Amino acid sequence: MNTPARYNRSIDWVTVLLYLLLVGVGWLNVYAASYSPDAPANPLSTLSFGQLMDFNWFKQIVWIGTALILIMVLLVIDPKAYDTFAFGLYGVMIVLLIVTPFIARPIAGSRSWLELGPVRLQPAEFAKFITALAASRYLASINLRQQSFRDQLVLAGLTLLPPLLIIAANETGQALVFGAFLLAYFREGMSPLILLLLAAGGVILLLALLVPKLWLVAAFTVILLIVLFANRRALLHHLPLAIGTWVVVIGMVFGVDFFFNSVLQDHQRKRIEILLNPSSDPLGVGWNVTQSKIAIGSGGLAGKGFLQGTQTKFDFVPEQSTDFIFCTVGEEWGWVGTLATIVLFMVLLMRVVYVAERQKSVFGRTYGYCVASIIFFHFCVNIGMTIGLAPVVGIPLPFFSYGGSSLWSFTTLLFILLAIDAARKQDLERY
Repeated sequence: MNTPARYNRSIDWVTVLLYLLLVGVGWLNVYAASYSPDAPANPLSTLSFGQLMDFNWFKQIVWIGTALILIMVLLVIDPKAYDTFAFGLYGVMIVLLIVTPFIARPIAGSRSWLELGPVRLQPAEFAKFITALAASRYLASINLRQQSFRDQLVLAGLTLLPPLLIIAANETGQALVFGAFLLAYFREGMSPLILLLLAAGGVILLLALLVPKLWLVAAFTVILLIVLFANRRALLHHLPLAIGTWVVVIGMVFGVDFFFNSVLQDHQRKRIEILLNPSSDPLGVGWNVTQSKIAIGSGGLAGKGFLQGTQTKFDFVPEQSTDFIFCTVGEEWGWVGTLATIVLFMVLLMRVVYVAERQKSVFGRTYGYCVASIIFFHFCVNIGMTIGLAPVVGIPLPFFSYGGSSLWSFTTLLFILLAIDAARKQDLERY
């Protein structure tokens, strides 16, 4: 155990302040998104606790209060326990992800929520920081720059198993977050070629949806021939690799239709279609994004003012306190408020990277980069959803979006890192 006095000297208070600012501003926007002019003027004095729990803004206060208790627990636990029990927690999490689809009732088309009395928890949210712990523990035991093929398979298995189970519960958006771990692995020595190949694959798949396939095949073939003949001396040496690459790319180009029409579910296909052609269904699947962009654009430079958002008042944007919380920022606080929010997140990310870089252990450094990567992914995709640059996949905005599972998981994710960092500082003070 660690005493509070020692943590007062060692904890990174800059990160704590950023966390409190984000949570506080997030609550203001949850209140604005769920505010109703017909509500009692002073609900805290006129309504019972049970009645108050009907309001998202009050439930978010409860989640914030419990998150503060959770922080104290996380900082009291010996940080070595996060390393020691990482694999054990991972095993429990895998069992929970396997069981959840069988015991959870369907909510919004997915079976990913566990109900414990009045509390609903989403195991997929907590799987992110537990996977980060397990992957960091494993990377601390090997040298990623010199690892064997077996080591690569183990790391891939650790990272891919949770999202596969999450997809089985019909939570594709949460599963996509695990791709962010590649950024942390890249910092620890993973070949940049893997990132380049994945990025190139994504571009090819996107082009296959936008460009006639025969044109795309012809263009790629011409580019490949130019590259080969530009290096004619090594033509025979590179020919097998070139042919293999050509076969893979052609398979991707013509296989995208099968994946799009036979693998993706109907609502997933429609979301991608809306992303590629926003005007294709503005009153149907595209309604959320269309109204979100209207709300953000109507805010202008300085916004309409706190609680003055008309898109919010008349419920034009569904899920405005959760996935689309950022459009509340845009409408009521304008360009100034959205810029301030983005800057606040970027400062937090830079601070987390700074904390990660000063760790002396591979475990602490890798976990720190996992924290930064997960928050960065959520931040980019969520804001991208609200302005039509990313498909709507149900990704909450960290510390802003309403919900206990989201707030607890991001709080745990961040404060485990601060606990590890505080222990590092205490070790330095002894010498």
